[in-house]
Amino acid sequence: MLERYEALVATGELRADPEQAAAAERLNQLQRDFYKARSSTGFLGKLLGKKPQSPRGVYMWGGVGRGKSMLMDLFHQTLDIPDKRRVHFHAFMLEVHALLNEERKKESGDPIPPVAATLARNLQCLAFDEMVVNNSADAMIMSRLFTHLILEEGVTIVTTSNRAPKDLYKDGLNREHFLPFIALIERELDVLTLNGPTDYRLERLGGMATWHTPLGEEATEQTREAFYRLTDYPPEDADHVPPADIDVGGGRMLHVPKSLKGVGVFSFKRLCAEARGASDYLAIARAYHTVIIVGIPRMGPDRRNEAARFVTLIDALYENKVKLIAAADAAPEELYEAGTGRFEFERTVSRLNEMQSADYLAMGHGDS
Repeated sequence: MLERYEALVATGELRADPEQAAAAERLNQLQRDFYKARSSTGFLGKLLGKKPQSPRGVYMWGGVGRGKSMLMDLFHQTLDIPDKRRVHFHAFMLEVHALLNEERKKESGDPIPPVAATLARNLQCLAFDEMVVNNSADAMIMSRLFTHLILEEGVTIVTTSNRAPKDLYKDGLNREHFLPFIALIERELDVLTLNGPTDYRLERLGGMATWHTPLGEEATEQTREAFYRLTDYPPEDADHVPPADIDVGGGRMLHVPKSLKGVGVFSFKRLCAEARGASDYLAIARAYHTVIIVGIPRMGPDRRNEAARFVTLIDALYENKVKLIAAADAAPEELYEAGTGRFEFERTVSRLNEMQSADYLAMGHGDS
């Protein structure tokens, strides 16, 4: 792996970055540990189905665009063992819940150990991209599930996240049940920080506009292109982008139709035409570094409620320094020209314009 990484730096495809280089060294060492473990098992051990000793895993975290996913890709592509799996964390948790439901139907006791055993079958390395915890259902089972996977089943975990372990599921409902999982990560995995100076995701936008108008096929294509640049997901496969459900408090969940690598895609109708409040928008702002909103209409007096919700939404995104990419029917100044709350909407216009600036886009998610 290290040779591939150094070649990318040498050809100028990547910039020299000390934290990135250190992470590449650690992942390269992990590959060596896997090979040593496999060779030490011996022929008889393999014949009896004995798993090799599991190397210590890695948790890479840092701001958007610091090369975490790129390093994960290099690691997994060059890891020469058959018992490996790379999966998006959200898709993995959907699989976990499905397996748990099947085990509960059997009424045979604690479902966690058999589910962990099923997941660990013929698996030595489990690699996740974008570990994030947005709901209490996931938080409640993760500590016990991963304890079984790592300590009982001997699976090595390699993962990326935009958050430090201590900030996972921050302020979440019943977070005290999640704290053992954080302790498990810090005890069993090497935690590596990637917060170097280069935001590759921002560079990928390449000066691309973030506000697209008027509504129509061209604006839609521009938002798809932005999503692709930020997530590497091919536009032609847009129908298969994974969804997500985030906990917005009060036992309520918000469905996100497209959610990948910290980028969430929403319709204006879903966010502002339905009854939503500040807690919904704050949950979105905390969960995503970039939000794409499509179908923003012109609003008049008949849409004063939608306009008021839109104001609250933009406030939450702005205060958490979330990048906004929008497909709208008009420029910010022309979105809401008359109606109750028009004076307050002026602040939103100002914020929408600032959110398109290079200075704003250069800020990290959650920066104050």
